[in-house]
Amino acid sequence: MHCFNRLLLLSITVFLAACGDWVWSPLPFPTPGQHDLVVLTRAGQLSHITDDNGNASGLEHDLTEAFAQELGVAVKYMVVAPEEMEARLAQRDYHLAAAWLSPVADTRIQATPPIFQTQDILVQHDASLPLNEMAQLGGKTVHVMAGSRQASNLRRLSESILDLTIIEVGQGDIIDLLESLGNRQVNYVAMDKNLEDIANQFVPNLRSSLLLSEEQPIVWLLGTHPNSELAARAKNFIERIQLDGTLAKLEDRYFGHVHRLNQADVVKFLGQIETMLPKLRKFFHAAETLTGIDWRLIASVAYHESHWDANATSPTGVRGIMMLTEETADRLNVSNRLDPRESVVAGARYINILKEMLPSEVREPDRTWLALAAYNIGPGHFNAARNIAKQLKADPNAWYEMKRVLPLLAKPQYYQRLKSGRARGGEAVILVENIRSYYDILARHEPPLQQISARMESMISEQGRSPGLKLKR
Repeated sequence: MHCFNRLLLLSITVFLAACGDWVWSPLPFPTPGQHDLVVLTRAGQLSHITDDNGNASGLEHDLTEAFAQELGVAVKYMVVAPEEMEARLAQRDYHLAAAWLSPVADTRIQATPPIFQTQDILVQHDASLPLNEMAQLGGKTVHVMAGSRQASNLRRLSESILDLTIIEVGQGDIIDLLESLGNRQVNYVAMDKNLEDIANQFVPNLRSSLLLSEEQPIVWLLGTHPNSELAARAKNFIERIQLDGTLAKLEDRYFGHVHRLNQADVVKFLGQIETMLPKLRKFFHAAETLTGIDWRLIASVAYHESHWDANATSPTGVRGIMMLTEETADRLNVSNRLDPRESVVAGARYINILKEMLPSEVREPDRTWLALAAYNIGPGHFNAARNIAKQLKADPNAWYEMKRVLPLLAKPQYYQRLKSGRARGGEAVILVENIRSYYDILARHEPPLQQISARMESMISEQGRSPGLKLKR
């Protein structure tokens, strides 16, 4: 009996040890078709955002996708609330955490080499008196997103700054919080400096006043017991993308356009959304129905072209809300370029034609940005720019490369050799970058067409069920 008990105890010990190894060992190395790359992340402008159709994007999202592609595996994202991130980092159910994170106090949690550098800043309404030194935070109330690095930094500052009140906001995102500041509902907000230009697109009356931290690295966190091979692959990946231009291209995708519009441009556009867009919205909706192009992008093109003036006419003869040339209008059977319905639909159809002219390997969103550049300077000049790009060993299918090539169309050493002649390629770059900003703003303020349609169908359904109401057919 004594021997049996010893054997039973030994069996239980071995079983528990085996269970412990299973629970606490690192995840298997990601392998094609067997083990996905498991990424811990959180929603945020710089990390992981989801559009109206459920498609994910974001600077860190695209980076992890590129890393997974290099490994030849799929990605499984675990999106957690910001306030849960610190606790989740101690668990061992992820390969890497990519959520615009800096190294944490728990030194057991290993990190990759730095990917970016950032700082925390204080922003306030531009009509308020600026703060010039940390001591002035005494007696002030600063709002900050819950679970953010800025919240941790403010808590440390509060140990030495008298009566500094910190309010951590758990609802919405940083842009929602900044809009509250822009409306004077809050006085001060702590945020990441890398978001400043993006935020100014949506809330133009912001002013940054204080640096709240020294520069801090942004890294991927690998947990307390990372897979050694994966850690080495991540290190090599980060070093490579910093040298071969991959990181610069991704940064340009998210930040490259956000500094183009000044405060007055944004204020004017926000005002026009309130006053002029309601009269034109139906035309943009109709154009999306016919062409499949997001109506907010069409509206952004129209705003840049004419500031939504249906009677606009340029000295060169382009006319209407979409500023169509006479040749383009004839090609698209437009009888009256000053008719906003005709002009908007024709302009959207023309964008699709220009997109279809691009090689099949051109991916979105570059496909749209390149087509818009061709919309501005014409397909002849645009194709000439693509040829110049090839001669310069630049990628003619990448907007990041073409935005540097297009201005060369105005330089004699280039246009004198072209059949199409000189063109203002720099203006095409400005057009595309401005349209990107206008679209970002509209996408935040205006719902997509499918949401509007769903809401209308719901209203009609409700009316149909209400007694005494008759629907017009």
